[in-house]
Amino acid sequence: MLRRQLGLVAVTALVVGEVVAIGIFLTPAGMARSLGSPFWLLVVWLVMGVMALSGALCYGELAARTPQAGGGYVYLREAYGPAVAFLYGWKCLLVMDPGITAALAAGLASYVGYALGVSGVWLKLIAIGSILAISAVNIAGLRLGSGLMQGLTALKLGALALIAILAFALHAGSWSNFVPFVAQRAGSDPLPMALAAGLVGAFFAFGGWWEIPKLAGEARDPARTVPRALAIGVAIITAIYILTSAVFLYLVPLERVTSGETFAAQAGEALFGPAGGRVFSGVVIVAVLGSLLGLLMALPRVYYAMASDGVFFRAVAAEHPRFGTPARAIAIQAAIASLYVALGTFNQIIGYFVFVTVLFVGLTVAGLFGIRRRAPAASYRTWGYPATPVVFLVLVAVVLFLVAARNPLQAALGVGIVAVGVPVYYLLFRGRPSPNPEPLAPSS
Repeated sequence: MLRRQLGLVAVTALVVGEVVAIGIFLTPAGMARSLGSPFWLLVVWLVMGVMALSGALCYGELAARTPQAGGGYVYLREAYGPAVAFLYGWKCLLVMDPGITAALAAGLASYVGYALGVSGVWLKLIAIGSILAISAVNIAGLRLGSGLMQGLTALKLGALALIAILAFALHAGSWSNFVPFVAQRAGSDPLPMALAAGLVGAFFAFGGWWEIPKLAGEARDPARTVPRALAIGVAIITAIYILTSAVFLYLVPLERVTSGETFAAQAGEALFGPAGGRVFSGVVIVAVLGSLLGLLMALPRVYYAMASDGVFFRAVAAEHPRFGTPARAIAIQAAIASLYVALGTFNQIIGYFVFVTVLFVGLTVAGLFGIRRRAPAASYRTWGYPATPVVFLVLVAVVLFLVAARNPLQAALGVGIVAVGVPVYYLLFRGRPSPNPEPLAPSS
């Protein structure tokens, strides 16, 4: 069994560090250009912040009830049985986890390449090298990885705070960029369409908080630590996104916004002059490193949990004899992600599984209703239940509709590929005994 060694600060740092990545420098541009209004941009961030907090509170109760490695996999298993949980793990293992890891590593490499003046095959080598190096850190020990994550998160938050302070203290922008505050600028999208696109973009900017409960099996006093860390982390992320968007708008008028990359570059130049692009590249590199570290720390716990349940190769459930980490599970994710980087097809692959990933998150929260009926007592109970999960599920339904409407073929293909896991489960893994079962936490 994995050792419990993560405290509140460590888990909170993982939530913030894993979620706040390159998206904060790219997402606000598209949202601002489409909405054409600082007020509606603020509304979108607040709505998605409430949604993320609602979901995080529900995941917090699920983590308190089943404080095991695996997160969503374990909660789906308890709510719907091993077959549904296997399909979630199947999707994570083969596509989504290594695909996101590859995408982040490629993004990191592009900014490193910009800073160092290299391109071509060097970018792939940098991306693969970063995956392997961060995997080695996570294999070498959770304490080492969490310590590095806390340092990167502190550096990331410090850099963003410094940018905000300098922007306002040096009067590098103009408050007139916020006027008019509510009315949309000329050339903006119709408000319903703009809000729909903004909600989808903001949802994925918040994406990833649901991954951190996969480390619940290694959290100290998980019934208290995980729910509190998720709530605090999501609140910090919401504040970061609102403040960063405000700083960007203060520095760059909405009329000059074209793309995410140019938005960040324009903000950097307004604040730091010609060196602004390189300064912002450095901040992005730190942000993405933290996200990669969090992904390669949390996600392999799903494969470890699957192997412990007997629905994946049993050898993957083995822990490193010296470091006590799921080394083989980490190595599997690193190997597949490196392969995706080498092939260069990960962005298209990820696109097929966005819909089904959101669907699984919704199913996980919906499972809380059934789990509560079977075991009403719990050491931690979701604040505001049942309104909290209902609010989250309503917003998830909206996001699912918007994602499917945007590209129904991609959504259907993603669901179809996940469905291929059904015969795999029944032919290879159904009925296999669990080689390393973990006891559930007491319900009260």
